[in-house]
Amino acid sequence: MTGLHWGILATGGIAHAFTSDLRTAGLDVTAVGSRSLDSAREFAAAYDIAHAHGSYDDLVADPDVDIVYIATPHPSHVENALLALDHGKHVLVEKPFTLNEAEAAAIREKAAEKGLLAMEAMWTRYLPHMVRIREIIAAGTLGEIRVVAADHTQKISTDPAHRLNDLALGGGALLDLGIYPISFAVDVLGLPEQVSALARISDAGSDAEVATMFVHEGGALSTTVSSSRAAGADTAQVVGTEARIEIDRVWYTPTSFRVITSDGTVTEEFTSEIEGRGMQFQALAAERLVADGAISSDVLGIDETVAIMGVLDEVRRQIGVVYPGER
Repeated sequence: MTGLHWGILATGGIAHAFTSDLRTAGLDVTAVGSRSLDSAREFAAAYDIAHAHGSYDDLVADPDVDIVYIATPHPSHVENALLALDHGKHVLVEKPFTLNEAEAAAIREKAAEKGLLAMEAMWTRYLPHMVRIREIIAAGTLGEIRVVAADHTQKISTDPAHRLNDLALGGGALLDLGIYPISFAVDVLGLPEQVSALARISDAGSDAEVATMFVHEGGALSTTVSSSRAAGADTAQVVGTEARIEIDRVWYTPTSFRVITSDGTVTEEFTSEIEGRGMQFQALAAERLVADGAISSDVLGIDETVAIMGVLDEVRRQIGVVYPGER
């Protein structure tokens, strides 16, 4: 523990989930900021937070805040993160990190200039079952990994004005949902050398379903499917020449998995037993990194975050999705 004082920027659903888990972990949430002072005060009362601010500027200027969690919709991430960094605050930026690679690089450059931690809140990577999966892979238990497959499929609103369908808000299945399995594939196999993508585009112009196939170093393949219009299994697997890992529903949240050898023998079973939703693990990692003087995560470094945004840019190029202001 570093005793960091957390500031929460925005008061939507993801901010509630994260702050609840911070409290579960006993971390210090000092301030919250919203565009509405009433909303900030209501949020502060719910989580016993000392300072409520009616603007993001006031939040990042609060001298009692050390690190800011950016919980706005992703089109605002770059502006909010740069604002916090300019005020000397470390940042944990909700995923997707930004709208595109250029915005992500701008945050990286500002953080490096200021000597501050900039970290993507890809909370899945910090969960206990994912830590164990990386250990198993590193030990060579699976042999040579040939395939990673994962999906993130949910039935969400078809309303064109819904955030997930509105291009002005960065809508689409890719950035909100596809970021999970794509980041997982990169975690296991590294960045892709070849990218192929197909999508079904909604009437609103956003991607309702996206399928990707990547070729990684050594010819290993990864496949992902994401949908905001239909709920699927939400499972994942890592397949090697000697064994495979099957991750149960919902694979990107605290869950269970098993290691199965090529002859069908189960050699390990893992079940997550945690308090809360599991978002506290990324916060604990951020506190450790700051204590160590690091400005990039050792689990998901800022360079990798920027590169993944570049992969998403290429997927969008292939499926023909462009956000306002990018033209």
